[in-house]
Amino acid sequence: MTPQTTSFDEFIASADRPVLVDFWAEWCGPCHMIAPTLEEIAKEYSGKAYVLKVNVDTKPHVAAKFHIQSIPTLILFENGEPVWRAAGVQPKRTLTDLLDGYVTA
Repeated sequence: MTPQTTSFDEFIASADRPVLVDFWAEWCGPCHMIAPTLEEIAKEYSGKAYVLKVNVDTKPHVAAKFHIQSIPTLILFENGEPVWRAAGVQPKRTLTDLLDGYVTA
C-alpha cells in the first residue's frame, strides 16, 4: 500500500484517490469483526480507493492526531482531508455506498 519511506501524513496528502483508514488494535474484538469486510472492500476498490490499517498501539501519534477515542474508527480522506468518520463496526453497504460517492469510475 504505502512505501516504507512514506509517512502516513505524506501518503494521505499525496494520495491520488480516496483513502479509507481503519484505526484498530490487535486486542480489539470488533476490529477483527470488520477486518474481513475491509479486505473485501480493498479488493473490490483496488485502483479506485486505498484501504489502510493503522494500529493504534504501534502508531499512537497518528491515532492522537485524529483524536481516536474508540476502535475501530474509520476515517475517509479525500485530497488529504477527512471527509467522513465513524466509530464501531460498519456494514459493508454503508462503506461501499460511501466510497461510491467519492471514487471515479
